[in-house]
Amino acid sequence: MRRHASSPVLITGAAVSPAEEFAARKRRYSTIMSLRIPCLVVAGVLAIGFGWTIAAAVLVALSVPLPWVAVLIANDGPPRKAEKVARYRSDRVLETRETRALEAGQVIDMPSDRAA
Repeated sequence: MRRHASSPVLITGAAVSPAEEFAARKRRYSTIMSLRIPCLVVAGVLAIGFGWTIAAAVLVALSVPLPWVAVLIANDGPPRKAEKVARYRSDRVLETRETRALEAGQVIDMPSDRAA
């Protein structure tokens, strides 16, 4: 699939600019808050027009926490970037050294010139 000439390729790990991040947060807030008015209008139509008070009450109950949810989601920062973590892998040994083990019963003494 070819890219359009107007869509640039991201070649840096830099974060999104604060202005772009703020604009995205405003869009999220506006989108969630714009759901509240139709919810309340539909609840009114259901209650007054059809007499479905239970369905209207459910819609009103769902629209009450929307401002709180909108603020929480809009104030949330961008997700953290997934970074590769260097982990130990036993199949990749970088260096091998010859180790000498003590023989059975071998004692290592401290030099006698040091006073205790």
